[in-house]
Amino acid sequence: METKVNNIGIESGKPEKTCSDEKCPWHGHLKIRGRVFQGRVESAKAAKTAVVEWAYSKLDRKYERHERRHSRTAAYKPDCIDLATGDIVRIAECRPISKTKKFVVIERIKI
Repeated sequence: METKVNNIGIESGKPEKTCSDEKCPWHGHLKIRGRVFQGRVESAKAAKTAVVEWAYSKLDRKYERHERRHSRTAAYKPDCIDLATGDIVRIAECRPISKTKKFVVIERIKI
């Protein structure tokens, strides 16, 4: 029997496992909107939370150089996606889930 998987509106791989989590974009009712980032999991120690970091470059106009920067944010981790430190993941913006979590992990990218 195949379980129902929601269409989240983003081209990404569906999780292999299923869950009954209401805050899961694939199996629950959480809607995806706004920005999508790809980054590396820095920490997955907290329950249902992953700290994701991604690098970007910023142009310094005065010196005509690019400087490397990084951003780090907490993202909600559904039960159907298994993560470990160092994994490459894709996160998407959603409604605020808690004080610090405004993103959700939508897929683990296999390398």
